[in-house]
Amino acid sequence: MAAAALVKANVDVIFTSNEDVTRVAMAATQTIPIVFAQVRDPIGAGIVSELAHPRGNVTGVSILTVELTPKRLEVLKELVPNLRRVWLIYDARDPSIDFVLQKARAASAQLKLQLLALPVQTTEEFVRAQRAIRAGDGLLVHDQPTLLDISAQLLKKSISAKAPAIFASPFWIDYGALVSYGVDYYAAGRQAAHLVAKILRGARPEDLPVEQPTKFELAINATTAQTLGITIPPSLLLRADKVIK
Repeated sequence: MAAAALVKANVDVIFTSNEDVTRVAMAATQTIPIVFAQVRDPIGAGIVSELAHPRGNVTGVSILTVELTPKRLEVLKELVPNLRRVWLIYDARDPSIDFVLQKARAASAQLKLQLLALPVQTTEEFVRAQRAIRAGDGLLVHDQPTLLDISAQLLKKSISAKAPAIFASPFWIDYGALVSYGVDYYAAGRQAAHLVAKILRGARPEDLPVEQPTKFELAINATTAQTLGITIPPSLLLRADKVIK
């Protein structure tokens, strides 16, 4: 309804956040420029066919959820050197999950980690999957839009089972997550705003490549680390952009 109202108002640009909202806007118009700010995998989500030449009326900023998967595993392994098993529990309906799995499997092999990837589609399946998590297991929490509330539930499981978890967004650090590594969403929003400004000055979306973020954020919750019995390496503390004590 909101997208239709914007089209009816004949706005100059539609600014969107994630892939679901962007798809709604795309379904509403093929002429009004659309700029997205937080799409995880623009090609995998079917929003653009190429990053360099997006074509059509859509461009924006990708938050590199797929590409940053190996780095998240590296950070988790550095934080917990004796880590052996890592769970990746994900919504099987996620269109970008195949690419995430490829990256996760390759990185796990290099880090000598056993990756336990488990797809779920229902609340019942998700509950059963969590029962297999044991103390000392790692959790790679994939950032995905889902009705299953996977990130929030895995945060609770991480604490109760003493299973160290890494998240994509620093949002979860304030709620007790151990560590996160990902895009600085504020900076990505500013990048997208610059694209909007270019369009308002006359540029066409198809001539503006989809941009990659330029700023990343490593956040650590030292209180949670203490609760889990984890000593944070000084090298990781020095690199952290945010530490909650």
